[in-house]
Amino acid sequence: MKKILMPLCLAVCLILAGCGAAGTESGGGNVSPSGTSPVLENEEKPQLQDHTEESIEDEEMMLRMKIGDIPVDVDWEDNESVKALKDLCQDGPLTIRMSMYGGFEQVGSIGQSLPEDDIQMTTQAGDIVLYAGNQIVVFYGSNSWAYTKLGHISGKTAREMAELLGDGAVTILISAGQ
Repeated sequence: MKKILMPLCLAVCLILAGCGAAGTESGGGNVSPSGTSPVLENEEKPQLQDHTEESIEDEEMMLRMKIGDIPVDVDWEDNESVKALKDLCQDGPLTIRMSMYGGFEQVGSIGQSLPEDDIQMTTQAGDIVLYAGNQIVVFYGSNSWAYTKLGHISGKTAREMAELLGDGAVTILISAGQ
């Protein structure tokens, strides 16, 4: 039995050694002496996206808004105020009772302050801004003042905005979703 086992082990070792050397001799296997594939300069490398867990969550989580029972599309700004608003909506929708003011806007208290970065601007119908750090203003007309812009309601004309907001107090609902 020993006579058969010894030559058999030797044959297997030679075969395995020959397989490993075949890839390096022909150049077709692209195997380095360490057993890893070398990186070729003209070879395309997969691009890894640098996403942290937090940035993926921010991208996936969106804010939604309703005026009364009507959902509206909002192009939200990318700023600290909107991020704080998203955080505020994590525990559930934010309901804000709005009041007409000046014949061109609806104003309502958020119930707490958000970060401000006020700049002088002239608003347009559909603009959503932060005023005094703790009030959301939705415009159906125009005004010039220093605000922090939160977003803009898209897909609505000035007339449609006036129909939504210009006939007494309304309630808006802001919620977070995927």
